Amino acid sequence: MNSNIALLLAQDGLTNGLVYALMALSILLVFVVTRVLWVPAGDFLMLGALSLALFQQGVVPGTVWLTGCLGLLCALVEGWRAWRRGNARGLPATLLLSLGIPLVAGALSLWLAPMKPPLPVQIALVIGLVAPIGYIVYRVVFQPLADRPTLTLMFVAVAVHYALTGLGLIFFGSEGFRTPPFIPGRIDIGVTRVSWQLMLVFAASAVLMLALWHFFGRSLWGKALRATAVNRFGARLVGIRTNSTGALAFTLAAAIGAFSGVLIGPVTTLYYDSGFLVSLKGFVGAVIGGLASFPLAVLGAVLVGLVESFAAFYASPFKEAIVFGLLIPFLLWRSATQPRRHEDEEH
Repeated sequence: MNSNIALLLAQDGLTNGLVYALMALSILLVFVVTRVLWVPAGDFLMLGALSLALFQQGVVPGTVWLTGCLGLLCALVEGWRAWRRGNARGLPATLLLSLGIPLVAGALSLWLAPMKPPLPVQIALVIGLVAPIGYIVYRVVFQPLADRPTLTLMFVAVAVHYALTGLGLIFFGSEGFRTPPFIPGRIDIGVTRVSWQLMLVFAASAVLMLALWHFFGRSLWGKALRATAVNRFGARLVGIRTNSTGALAFTLAAAIGAFSGVLIGPVTTLYYDSGFLVSLKGFVGAVIGGLASFPLAVLGAVLVGLVESFAAFYASPFKEAIVFGLLIPFLLWRSATQPRRHEDEEH
């Protein structure tokens, strides 16, 4: 291998690693706030990528009908719950988020999709269609199970993943989609040439991570999420509604997943079931970061992308085994250096 090939492999690894980093952030965000292992993270990436691909073809994506149907289901379930407890407090806000936003985004998509609107409008429509699904999944599936053991929540998350994969097959079919590069071509930087797509992925990922850092550090909702992540019981004692923070975490995770799909769309061809493997690699990055630190999760995911890229060059048949094998030394190192702790009842 010469230096040119090494630089090209590093570019590919960095591009994929940044997408894995966004997956790791969404997985970690949901886990620390709700204790749910966010198995369906990649399904939201898939929905975002396939929806954008169809928007670029001037076709109304199946996400319009999927989000509308799920929003109607959420409205019926929440209405039934309100009727059973004899209290409709909070129901209008829930209906607005679960049904109102999907209907508005769907109507705009039906109107604008045939006209092939500019890329920023397409991306806004994709996130407007996919992000409410995260909120709906939490309200319908996970909120009633919030106090269940972590293992139960993990199995439910697996079931949600398979449900979303099946719905992806119904609404998008088995055909693969790949969007063209947002900015074609390469730019000379020193001794190498870097694709504009990598520059765009790097800039977009950096902006999103800075926005999340500002949100968690400066906004009231961000501080509530951090407080819930540190101690759910303590957060309740000081008046934080953990159900609301859980819904916010799921919505943010779905939006991050959709945005990741937008970024990875020009990099590889995606199918209705492609998201799971991507989310697993994001999970590896989050575990390398200790499932507790957002910056370490980002670094771990970038490491996964780089190792994957070089492993594909040197030992392509064992690429996935090498990537997932990264978990073993990190888990052994952590088990040897960290004291064993009993699981907190509230976590």
